[in-house]
Amino acid sequence: MSFLELAKNRYSERYFDPRPVEREKLERILEAGRVVPTACNYQPQRIFVLQSPEALEKARTVTPFHYNAPLMLLVCYDLDTVWKAPHDRMFRDYNSGEQDASIAAATMMYEAEELGVHSVWLRGFDAKTVSETFGLPGNIIPVMMFSMGYPAGNSKPNAWHFRRMPLESIVTEL
Repeated sequence: MSFLELAKNRYSERYFDPRPVEREKLERILEAGRVVPTACNYQPQRIFVLQSPEALEKARTVTPFHYNAPLMLLVCYDLDTVWKAPHDRMFRDYNSGEQDASIAAATMMYEAEELGVHSVWLRGFDAKTVSETFGLPGNIIPVMMFSMGYPAGNSKPNAWHFRRMPLESIVTEL
């Protein structure tokens, strides 16, 4: 399957089977998040694996969007490691952390899909609450979470998945 086919077929999973994701597959997914391009190759992405009953229970206290997945990833960035653009007049104090973490997250999402592991991108949480709940140091900034696992028998894409704007609505040549 081509990458474009993979991207078109992937959908946000909301019905997970309880069986765990195999260690080998998890390691490939995490490796995909490690090798991504980041600003100046500073690699500020920090990925936390949540799969123990205790970690998953904590995750359930910070977001209602866990969908009872057997595995979650918390994707953050290290504020001490990010590339900064202090001379950007539009975005004062800009740093690359959120974009670098998002590149890692998207890459892991597609690697998971290639391996038959479904996911849903979550941002329905308060970052400060997540930091406090998981005891993260102040320089580690939560960006997003994934619920991940194998699809349950009643799995299907949400109707929103099939709505796509035409290319000319989102692309302009300057």
